[in-house]
Amino acid sequence: MTKSILITGCSSGIGYDAAHGMRAAGWRVFASCRSQADCDRLRAEGFDAPRIDYADSATIDAGLAEVLAATGGTLDAVFNNGAFGTPGAAEDLPRDALREIFETNVFGVHELCTKVIPVMRTQGHGRIVQNSSVLGLVAMRWRAAYVATKFALEGLTDTMRLEMADTDIKIITIEPGPVTSDIRQKSIPHFERWIDWENSPRKEQYERGLLKRLYEDRGPDQFELPASAVTAKLLRAVTHANPKPRYYVTTPTYIMAFLRRILPSRALDWVLRKA
Repeated sequence: MTKSILITGCSSGIGYDAAHGMRAAGWRVFASCRSQADCDRLRAEGFDAPRIDYADSATIDAGLAEVLAATGGTLDAVFNNGAFGTPGAAEDLPRDALREIFETNVFGVHELCTKVIPVMRTQGHGRIVQNSSVLGLVAMRWRAAYVATKFALEGLTDTMRLEMADTDIKIITIEPGPVTSDIRQKSIPHFERWIDWENSPRKEQYERGLLKRLYEDRGPDQFELPASAVTAKLLRAVTHANPKPRYYVTTPTYIMAFLRRILPSRALDWVLRKA
């Protein structure tokens, strides 16, 4: 029987590549997107494409119901990939900006997990793969909102993995570093909506640093890998008989995971300030 996987955030980048890569590997892929236009585009490419917006519980219910109706009530794997960033200094983040990003990057992911787990319990197996980040391991300046959501996702996922150890449902985290995607461009509207940088005490720092990084296309980052590097780890996570709890992607993730283990906080802070 063909195995099935639901992937969120498939409009571009990691999710789009994962949808194509998993289909090429013989899986039936449900490639969900936040917007209906992107779902329609993926349907034109031959995918099942339910609309799932993590910030909207009704779409989570309807999207999962569409998947289960198509499979006869089963689902072998979920790849929680959808997320966005809201760049800006922590002191400039209003409460509503954090609330908005947590709705998508954490609360919606968790809600989908809680609704998939009963399906997987009934069928006796399943894989839930969470797309975290190197920023779920260490913090970096100007990324407080995104870092906070990924740290939260890491905690939820670690706890779920412990609690599901007495079942045949495997909980796995993928932690990419710099991967080719549109996350920089897609974060600009959130920055412009929430960050009053012109009245920030860090105005000059924004002008010298973050604004250039946001608005100038400077080409690939050092150590950047294509999205297919994540897809390769995803395929391993959902097919290996005994998957690892974590899969790192890109050299920076391996380095930062190692440094976090061996360095005291002050030394690690020094390294991260230079990054």
